[in-house]
Amino acid sequence: MTRSVPFISRILIFPIKSLDPVEVTNARVLTSGALADDRCWALFDAQGRVVNGKNHAEIHRIRAGFDLDKRTVSLRDDSGRGLPTVLFNLDGTARPIEAWLSRFFGFPVHLRADTTTGHPDDTDSPGPTIISVATLETIGIWFGLPVEQVRARFRTNIEIGGVPAFWEDALFGGLGDEVEFHLGGTEWLGINPCQRCVVPSRDPLTGQRDNAFARRFAEYRRRTQPAWSNPARFNHFFRVAINTRSARTGVNTRIALNDIVTTYNNAAACTALEENKRPAGF
Repeated sequence: MTRSVPFISRILIFPIKSLDPVEVTNARVLTSGALADDRCWALFDAQGRVVNGKNHAEIHRIRAGFDLDKRTVSLRDDSGRGLPTVLFNLDGTARPIEAWLSRFFGFPVHLRADTTTGHPDDTDSPGPTIISVATLETIGIWFGLPVEQVRARFRTNIEIGGVPAFWEDALFGGLGDEVEFHLGGTEWLGINPCQRCVVPSRDPLTGQRDNAFARRFAEYRRRTQPAWSNPARFNHFFRVAINTRSARTGVNTRIALNDIVTTYNNAAACTALEENKRPAGF
């Protein structure tokens, strides 16, 4: 069914930072503004450094299957190391899962939980990251990739349907400005376009890197930046999706699939909705 208004078309939660997501129909917003269970757990080495996709490409060879109702995760080794597929209890002792991960990486790995804010990359804006479905599709056209692989590369929490590509650029303003919008009955502030790291340049299943990906992406992004996007927020163009904060921290609420995305007195968002064509691919 075609929708003529912005709406939430997909919600992805990443329970263990840098591992696979789980798709959900709704998500609880914590009092910090983070989504419950999103990046709740993170991996650390013996020196307390984060073990993630930025620093360890081999992490892409771990397949994780989450059942948040049962509070379990299954881990499968796709690297050829020969580790067995094992089911772990997320709320139980961390030692079994730490032992499996330590064998996978070849050094001690520790699992730490933060049930208040999680482990976001942007600690000042721990809310969900947001992108439009049309943006993912456009990036897929640029690189000849299926949208599922683009989604796996950019690892965004909320996808918005019913809008043109890069519509989400209307949800941030000038430096220091906060753009208010609603996801259903929840209130949010759009902060800035997400600065991307090395992870999107890698195949999400193998970790193999395309060394030209970031450069090509930045050129496409620069050439197709829509009129409603603030160019002053791009010190470089390897940026896509937006970081957010809750406008009403301290209130436990929920977001759900098909929630309407509402912007008030936002000329940029209105202009974007009038755009009938996605930015041209190359």
